[in-house]
Amino acid sequence: MILTGPAIHESVEAGQITIAPFDADLLNPNSYNYRLDRTLKQIISDPTDPTRPAETAVIELPDEGYVLRPGVVYLGATVETVGGDEYVTSLIGRSSLGRLGMFLQISADLGNLGSAHQWTLEIKVVQPLRVYPHMRIGQVSFWKPVGARMPYDGLYGGISEPTACSPRAAAGLGAAPVRQEAAA
Repeated sequence: MILTGPAIHESVEAGQITIAPFDADLLNPNSYNYRLDRTLKQIISDPTDPTRPAETAVIELPDEGYVLRPGVVYLGATVETVGGDEYVTSLIGRSSLGRLGMFLQISADLGNLGSAHQWTLEIKVVQPLRVYPHMRIGQVSFWKPVGARMPYDGLYGGISEPTACSPRAAAGLGAAPVRQEAAA
């Protein structure tokens, strides 16, 4: 069951959903628009390797915007702290930006119960696209879980900044084991 915009608003007021800061003007019929925070991280590792920490370059978005380039993976964060214990979040892009060639939340759109933080956003574009700090970049919907609840207590659940892949988390998800450096 997906919550409607009015139900999202009621759940925020009742403390069942965290959206902070909350702005009723960002409600949609069955989602809430979230905004892009000011800091991006660009993955610069070549090649990338899930068994090693990713190398990143920090980009602070100026007020006049920043042009994202094709072939680059950017990590951003939501302005809003989003989540809670009652509903499962699903973060997706906005069709208006998808029509301009932006892919958002490339592979990790599903949130977990028990986690409320600023979400890391996976961003890729197919053509140059200017983004701005605090622009509406995506939307989050809230889903009622069925069955026994297992709150998330993993690595990413409390991080509120753009965060690259952690070898520890990747290894726990079935990736190749984390490489150990040979003793000197």
